[in-house]
Amino acid sequence: MDKVGIGIIGCGNISGAYLKAMASFPILDIRGVADLNSELAQAKAAEFNVPARSVDELFADPSIEIIVNLTIPKAHVAVGLQALAAGKHTYSEKPLGINFAEGKQLAEAAKAKGLRIGAAPDTFLGGGHQTARALIDQGVIGQPVGGTATFMCPGHERWHPNPAFYYEVGGGPMLDMGPYYITDLVNLFGPVAQVAGFAVTPRKERVITSEPRNGEHIPVHVPTHVSGLMAFANGAVVQIGMSFDVAGHKHVPLEIYGTEGTLIVPDPNHFGGEVELLRKGGSFESQPLTAPYADGNYRSIGVADLAYAIRENRPHRANGSLALHVLEVMEAFQTASDTGRTVAISTQTERPAPISESLVDGRLGK
Repeated sequence: MDKVGIGIIGCGNISGAYLKAMASFPILDIRGVADLNSELAQAKAAEFNVPARSVDELFADPSIEIIVNLTIPKAHVAVGLQALAAGKHTYSEKPLGINFAEGKQLAEAAKAKGLRIGAAPDTFLGGGHQTARALIDQGVIGQPVGGTATFMCPGHERWHPNPAFYYEVGGGPMLDMGPYYITDLVNLFGPVAQVAGFAVTPRKERVITSEPRNGEHIPVHVPTHVSGLMAFANGAVVQIGMSFDVAGHKHVPLEIYGTEGTLIVPDPNHFGGEVELLRKGGSFESQPLTAPYADGNYRSIGVADLAYAIRENRPHRANGSLALHVLEVMEAFQTASDTGRTVAISTQTERPAPISESLVDGRLGK
């Protein structure tokens, strides 16, 4: 199968994980990396032995079919629209956009051009999450009833070298970490129908404690503690809490409840992890992982799946419909908080097809 040319725009903190993982997928051929900071692009190119090029060169190169957009959130849609205008499919880091309106604009532009869009996270394609999904699909927990989704920490200014964008419009715990949790829940349960919630901003300013900006004060423009409920179309109701204001907690990232059992799902920011099942009347037992991609950081498997889908003329899994639905759900928590009302979700999306094979033999299970 012919390789698919890849151009990467954005050489920040996450780009190294993508470039490293892409080497695992034989269909991907990195034709260049670019960044507005040319020195950053050159350093990343030297580290991974790929060409450093300008953004315009990537858009103009006919051998590049997919632009992987690793810019900051507020640039995701602008860069995506440029890629589509250049005739390229585009795959972006999460979230798809900083609000539903601009995400919808990107989706409509892709449809008009007959091109594909995709977006992170792709961690739901990892072996831990695919194993959990298989157990649910087999009816092991009975009828899904609900669950909890929890991410809580003191804030990313503790470790990120340039954390200010986490507190600008397009940041905050819901748009930053929510995509992992909500995407995985859609993978497990299907689409969300309604949302209720509250969003608060306890502090208007944060102090960076990481280097090289240690001691610098940064303003906060987004809610940093969000609590809510998601009512899924399948009838399940999930509690969610996303926070940059919590010193510590004892909640696991994802618990899934059914009439016949409870499932502990691994951290959706990772591909693997332990899956535990409690059958009614029993105790929690670790489950064998039955799907590939649980033993490492495969951050780019969504790009690889997109590339294979283009060659095989089939749907890709980390697709625009899924990403737009998740974006609408995340925005709905703020709307619910502002209005004091439950918010109906207008978009529909299908559960992505499960993965049954690895890419070792050059194919992804259909």
